[in-house]
Amino acid sequence: MPQPGRLIPLSFYLRPVDQVAPDLLGRHLRHGEVILRITEVEAYGGQADSASHCRFGRTPRNAPMWEQGGRTYVYFCYGMHHMLNIVTGPAGDASAVLIRSCEPVAGLDQVIQRRGGLSGPALLTGPGKVAQALGLDLSFSNHPLHEPGGLELLEGIPGDSILSGPRVGVDFARSADRMLAWRFASSGTLWVSQRKTLF
Repeated sequence: MPQPGRLIPLSFYLRPVDQVAPDLLGRHLRHGEVILRITEVEAYGGQADSASHCRFGRTPRNAPMWEQGGRTYVYFCYGMHHMLNIVTGPAGDASAVLIRSCEPVAGLDQVIQRRGGLSGPALLTGPGKVAQALGLDLSFSNHPLHEPGGLELLEGIPGDSILSGPRVGVDFARSADRMLAWRFASSGTLWVSQRKTLF
């Protein structure tokens, strides 16, 4: 697979979250020697989205979501997994895209080591797996993806046709928000989680 290209510019992120989310498919995340191609994402809107971490307003935990797009929001889930999100829109919009699945482009040996010796799609089909493979923790929250160094988002390989479906694990949200088809995935790859609910 070809190596990634240039950094994605800031302007890419300053759009509505449901536009940025599918456009992330095929882009490359790079941290050190590890490069991953994004294959599945999930969009979360601002405070009006009852599935969002920002539904109750700004907190120290979700503060990066309230910043201008182009930064990361990393949170710790269930006391076990770090989750990588990419903030979108203008400051105050409080929207972000969860990176749910990827496939390896470079640094596979390091990914396998970080993921406990697993192989195949089980390595990277799940948001906690992606953050672990990239070596991320809470110190990466609010990191600028559009600046060189650290974690970067780069041009990659254009995606195949796009599948979409409802978001995962948002049973607590209002019915209308649960029904939103805001999970997007590349159709031509096995590196996607919970494919049965995508169409």
